[in-house]
Amino acid sequence: MPLMSRKKKTTLQVIPENWLDPYDFKAAFQDSEKPFEVDIGSGKGRFLVARSGKFPETNFLGIERQKIRIHSSGRRCERAGRENVRLFRMEGYYAISQMVPTAYVANYYFFFPDPWPKDRHHDNRLFNSAFIDALFRTLESGGCLHVATDHLPYFEEIYVLLQSDDRFEEIKAFEPDDEERTDFELIFSHKEIGRCSFRKVENWSVGGVEL
Repeated sequence: MPLMSRKKKTTLQVIPENWLDPYDFKAAFQDSEKPFEVDIGSGKGRFLVARSGKFPETNFLGIERQKIRIHSSGRRCERAGRENVRLFRMEGYYAISQMVPTAYVANYYFFFPDPWPKDRHHDNRLFNSAFIDALFRTLESGGCLHVATDHLPYFEEIYVLLQSDDRFEEIKAFEPDDEERTDFELIFSHKEIGRCSFRKVENWSVGGVEL
């Protein structure tokens, strides 16, 4: 009986040697000087492949914890010839709080994060005050974060966290074009979707140290 062939792994996956310290993700790209943007929970890569094709002068990192989604989105980007995309298999909170360097990211995209709807599971939600601190640390001065979710109570929680934080200023909400809409957005297109975008205040300093 012939052996069953294994699915080919994506060549776009970034695998650090050290998983405890900040990692220079930009070094994985052919041109590390390009603007660097991060898609958290990149899923099957619909947004990544569309956005990276629209902005070839920007490097994109997709962070996703599920192996099957990493391989699916990687093959999707490979077929499209997206040399400006890399993928990192990791839980979002740990990736940003521990592995992304300071003042490193131009834009974060958070589309349809897991809402953990049951009350007893709310502590598992990605957005909390510690995560907001990590976003602030890792964003460039003037860098932005964009959020979308169909779970309106969770959206309100995220919005209040950001709107009440003086380190961020609200800007016009990011609206993807039709090709950029994620698989989750297509599934939940019949529902109201909450969107917001915020910018890290430029030249914010603490104790005379600019962050």
